[in-house]
Amino acid sequence: MKKRVLIDFAEIKNEELLLYAAEPVAIGEMKPVGQILVDSDQLSFIYLAEQDGDYTYITIPESVWTSVKTALDSNFEAYAVHGEGRLHLQGFKEEMDYVVENIKGNSNYGEKMVDRVEAVF
Repeated sequence: MKKRVLIDFAEIKNEELLLYAAEPVAIGEMKPVGQILVDSDQLSFIYLAEQDGDYTYITIPESVWTSVKTALDSNFEAYAVHGEGRLHLQGFKEEMDYVVENIKGNSNYGEKMVDRVEAVF
């Protein structure tokens, strides 16, 4: 079964995008996969991480997209954070840039997702 980690808060600090996990999770034990998926139904991006041979979905909801956009524009590195644990989301900018461009004007992602992505990014 895939684990899900919901990001509920984001901030930019010391030229880094920090994405804070809502629930307790061992972020520091995960390994970045460097791939982003789209969950149009939940209006979220999903960064893939790996732990114990299985994927963990780090869910980045619309509520934090403004911070993500600022970080992308400034070429800041992104990290998932919980407590003292940090996971460098390798390839985050490149993947987000690719996914966002693919969503714009693409009805395959659903009208609501396209509208929200175009409004923020």
